[in-house]
Amino acid sequence: MIFVYSPLHARHDGGKELYRGEFVPTFETPARVDHILAALQAGHDSSRRRRANFRNPGCIGSTTPISSNSCARRLRAGMRRAAKAACCRAAFRRAACGATRKPAGISGSMGYYAFDASTPIMEGTWDAALAAAHSAMTAAAMVREGKSAVYALCRPPGHHASTSVYGGYCYLNNAALAAQYLIDEGCGRVALLDIDYHHGNGSQEIFWERDDVLFVSLHGTPDSEYPYFLGYADERGAGRGAGYTLNLPLPLGTGWDSVRGRARRRARSDRPLRAGCARRIARRRLHSNETRSAVSSSPPRHYPLIGSRLAGLGLPTVLVQEGGYAVAEIGANVAGVLGAFAARPA
Repeated sequence: MIFVYSPLHARHDGGKELYRGEFVPTFETPARVDHILAALQAGHDSSRRRRANFRNPGCIGSTTPISSNSCARRLRAGMRRAAKAACCRAAFRRAACGATRKPAGISGSMGYYAFDASTPIMEGTWDAALAAAHSAMTAAAMVREGKSAVYALCRPPGHHASTSVYGGYCYLNNAALAAQYLIDEGCGRVALLDIDYHHGNGSQEIFWERDDVLFVSLHGTPDSEYPYFLGYADERGAGRGAGYTLNLPLPLGTGWDSVRGRARRRARSDRPLRAGCARRIARRRLHSNETRSAVSSSPPRHYPLIGSRLAGLGLPTVLVQEGGYAVAEIGANVAGVLGAFAARPA
């Protein structure tokens, strides 16, 4: 398994975040990558896991519709102005308030584009976020060039970031940018399968009215799990994208058999889904977000099952790292997915 990552990720180290009314050490730390790299290098098939240098496939925010120019420019400027101190928002914009002005000050400016208070920015955040996006796009480019599967070890993650807002530790939507890259390079349609514990609200918003990217997400129910406001089963897309969004929200503690059974029942009971999503994901390129978060009850033995099931689709695959905040276990979990994926016969 070839993997792509950039050491620039370490330039983003938020230090503290606001969590349940207190400033606590951030859960999204550089140590996550250290544990994953150590696990990949310690694997029995480590000779087959070689690092590829990441490329610069294009200018984020100008060559794709994934991140608006204004949001990308403001993020870049704001992160550099933050100097070496983490910057948190003083207030958040809400459409219901009729807010349309973009403040000049850094706190108000960041609050205009942010949707939570747990996503700190600092001097090196833009460099890390851009490198993560380029890593995902590099992996997509390698698959487009003929590799059967490439793993993008992205940090910071991306699936909560949309075209105009950031949050949930995410600044640029790495997986969406990789999917868009494949579309731009001639892949007629892409399937984006998100199995992170939290719903990929940013990815859903980006592809909500599009029929060239199928977005499928298994995640903790938004009734009780972050990001709360999106990810319900009746959200199916709109316009040309109607039927191209499939959400499978699951209660905490859902086991492997229940996950498989629910997906099968949904596909069998829903005629548009049976005629659309189920067949589309079997036919078209799979773009997968990987690894569940610390609040997941999924045992370690289930991660190889995930890798085996993904490999069983027999499709060219880009595997993109998203969350995973049980830091001590994340390396073994990722290695379990990738090892099983690589071991599955083509």
